[in-house]
Amino acid sequence: MDTNQYLEVFIDESNEHLQSCSESLLVLEQNPDNIEIVNDIFRNAHTLKGMSATMGFEDIADLTHKMENVLDAIRNHKIQVTAELLDVVFESVDHLEEMVSDISNGGDGKKDVTQTVEKLKRLESGESIENIETVVAAPSETVTEVAESKLIFDDFEQTVLEQSMEQGFSAYEINISLREDCLLKAARVYMVFEILEKLGEVIKSTPTVEKLEEEKFDTDFSVAFVTKENQDDLKQKLMKVSEVDVVNVQPVQLKKMEMPSDVVEKKVEEVAAVETPKPTPTKATPTKTEAPKTVKNNNSSKTIRVNIERLDILMNLFEELVIDRGRLQSISMELNHNELNDTVERMTRVSGDLQNIILNMRMVPVETVFNRFPKMVRQLSRDLKKKINLEIIGAETELDRTVIDEIGDPLVHLIRNALDHGIESPEERLAAGKPETGSVELRAYHSGNHVFIEIEDDGAGIDRERVLQKAISKGVVTEEASHSMTDNQINELILASGFSTAEVISDVSGRGVGLDVVKSTIESLGGSISIESEHGKGSLFSIQLPLTLSIISVMLVEIEKEVYAVPLSSIIETSIIKRSDILNAHNQKVIDFRGKVVPLVFLDEIFEVPREDHEDDGFLSVVLVRKGDRIAGLVVDSFIGQQEIVLKSLGNYLTNVFAISGATILGNGQVALIVDCNALIK
Repeated sequence: MDTNQYLEVFIDESNEHLQSCSESLLVLEQNPDNIEIVNDIFRNAHTLKGMSATMGFEDIADLTHKMENVLDAIRNHKIQVTAELLDVVFESVDHLEEMVSDISNGGDGKKDVTQTVEKLKRLESGESIENIETVVAAPSETVTEVAESKLIFDDFEQTVLEQSMEQGFSAYEINISLREDCLLKAARVYMVFEILEKLGEVIKSTPTVEKLEEEKFDTDFSVAFVTKENQDDLKQKLMKVSEVDVVNVQPVQLKKMEMPSDVVEKKVEEVAAVETPKPTPTKATPTKTEAPKTVKNNNSSKTIRVNIERLDILMNLFEELVIDRGRLQSISMELNHNELNDTVERMTRVSGDLQNIILNMRMVPVETVFNRFPKMVRQLSRDLKKKINLEIIGAETELDRTVIDEIGDPLVHLIRNALDHGIESPEERLAAGKPETGSVELRAYHSGNHVFIEIEDDGAGIDRERVLQKAISKGVVTEEASHSMTDNQINELILASGFSTAEVISDVSGRGVGLDVVKSTIESLGGSISIESEHGKGSLFSIQLPLTLSIISVMLVEIEKEVYAVPLSSIIETSIIKRSDILNAHNQKVIDFRGKVVPLVFLDEIFEVPREDHEDDGFLSVVLVRKGDRIAGLVVDSFIGQQEIVLKSLGNYLTNVFAISGATILGNGQVALIVDCNALIK
């Protein structure tokens, strides 16, 4: 059977089951006597085992089977839930995640987990796992006694077997028993026949192939098999099939069966048809997918799996529609035709609704990123010998899939930083009058066209004097400049390239990388990061991200005959000022904006726009933009108006253009460059 068509579904569902296992294990750690939680983990493991075996990923199926045995022992009160046991089960889940990840990257999902398997075996039998080393399990003892044959051969079958043995082949009778709780018996039979087909030829099966395919048997079946394979090797390969309980391989015992000649002739035809009696894909496949189809049909009106690439194609097509919509609006304004105006207005409303639907389809809860952190915090707190409680708020908040894919690593770095640098040891916390268990809060929420993700801890906070001294010694700032820096400016020094206050380089944080990578990643997504901290009380890292990266609202401005787009998310307001209001401070032109000194940025100078001589009317058009708590005024010639535009990349050849984040095509066909306000505000 070609299983490639099911690979994406397998990967998605495997990740869901493993995530569910991780979450349930964390709950079980707090409630070790709750058998219902163990049942939930067991069900997820059992489903994953069946799926992976059906797909042919035997290493995953085998490890999950061993983990399942431990969970079953807990359910039957043979062993107790301990920290030692949970560590090994968490280790198993980590291995399984790595194996599934390898498959999603085109690998075969194989991994040496001998040590973990040995730990699971010992736990299942109630033994200690101390001082365990990598051990290869000894092969099970070969059954020497010959069981009574379950197969009877007619003349034709006996002749085939005798001739095969004369040609140097071995003829075996293989008796196989499936587990009592086997869910997909036909699938297991198919996998057995698939192995046998590669190693030799099946001569006969009892029950018949048709009955095996239709699952018209209990748990046992037998086959007569001709091969040059070793008897023990054959048994080991068949035992790898998931949910196969017993395999007995023995030389065939030829017994002639007396039957009328007409029956023999009919039997010859049957055997000829059963020479390669593996279930065909067309018959086996419905059996294997029958149960999932029943489940899916119940929910078909609610959810459907769609490949993200299809949504990307849909978004690209809609982006072209937005460009054409802008063109139609432009033509409509020029012609001023009533019916055309009405049609364009209706098209704008409908396409706006369509845009919302498409954007919502691409939205994914940040829960998909947040879910990995509880297990990570648990392990890190043990490594750092700290007591830490992680609280997650707003995991249902949705973000564009493109942003979700990129935000995971920066959040991992920030949480590691909070655990390593922020939260103190239990002794230090008690000495400072704090509870010995530190608190880290991860929250997400919507605000306007943005999503905010905040990481707050009640740890030691930022030691500003230490940060300043380190920054001065590293040459990040001068001693003179440090005297006029605000608290927030000092806090944000830790985001500078190569800056780290760690005295000792560790695997957790302080590896000399600093948080500059976090900052650059967030800004590349059109977002920003700010830091608030109070020494001795804790820190708050706040990340602001756009809801989507594809279609954004902008203010179109003009410089000479060139059009630029300034994202509305960065704009505070627009203003017209007198040239006489411009002041000079430290060789920088500034204005007084409501009591605050705001530097001016002349875009014609930044982008080197060629100027024609024209009269100066003494007024300037200014777009006031914000980056965190800093404000700047972008000086332009005129404002054109607000518009929704499609953000297009500048391509591989223009990746480092200063202060330009992309381009767009306007309704009149003109190309407008999109201004990166973050790059202009210092």
